[in-house]
Amino acid sequence: MIWRCRDVAYDLTDRVLVMGILNVTPDSFSDGGRWLDPAAAIARAHALLGEGADLLDVGAESTRPGAAAVPADEQWRRLAPVLDHLRAERPDAVISVDTRDAEVAERALDAGARVVNDVSALADPRMAAVVARAGAGLVLMHMRGTPETMQHDTRYADVVAEVVAHLGERQAAAEAAGVDRACLALDPGIGFGKSAEGSLTLLARIDELTRAGLPVLVGASRKSFLARLTGHDGPPDARVAASLAAATIAVLGGATILRVHDVAATVDAVRVARATRSAR
Repeated sequence: MIWRCRDVAYDLTDRVLVMGILNVTPDSFSDGGRWLDPAAAIARAHALLGEGADLLDVGAESTRPGAAAVPADEQWRRLAPVLDHLRAERPDAVISVDTRDAEVAERALDAGARVVNDVSALADPRMAAVVARAGAGLVLMHMRGTPETMQHDTRYADVVAEVVAHLGERQAAAEAAGVDRACLALDPGIGFGKSAEGSLTLLARIDELTRAGLPVLVGASRKSFLARLTGHDGPPDARVAASLAAATIAVLGGATILRVHDVAATVDAVRVARATRSAR
């Protein structure tokens, strides 16, 4: 299984990528503005790479439940200094831009990004063409509605079947618009328009998403459903152990990309999970 991201091609036959999260936002659920300042964000980027992140997912728009959309110009104001620095100082680093906006994606790709992580799965009608033109990697995620509305209705007859069907339709749309199949990855959208039970079901049945033959990205890190499962209240950074358990389960189920806050710990968990998967 090859995932192509511009000039980088990952062989995921027996590999799991760890994608470090870098939110340059004032209101993300986990870090709430900690990395909004460009200097802090740049230092954090270097730290995540030093911990072993295979790629960085840099986002300037919070997609936590209830979050409002951020205009493209404001997203770019937050992103530009970070991407410009990384392009100059770490051109080897594989950067993913976490955005629903084709204008932001295009600017980020021009600034050296190699992946677009689109939580809306092509809601912007220009997005697929922008990605196809660059030959970039593209993550398509399932979400019902928008971050502002997604938790209004989390009922599904069969959450896995509905997610698989939606992602299959979005994959077809991307390919029809010229995106190479080898550039695509799928994300079930754990916590996006899902109840705690729905998120757990997706995690337990992640192997059903892998049947499409594309890389599957799982982003369960520090999410609220983990707190509900453990019964521990407290800040999101108290959910590290639960996040590592979720990451391990995802890898054993066949996930090949993990989007996480705690890179060093996840790298170790992935080594054990991959070894166990291979031993089976």
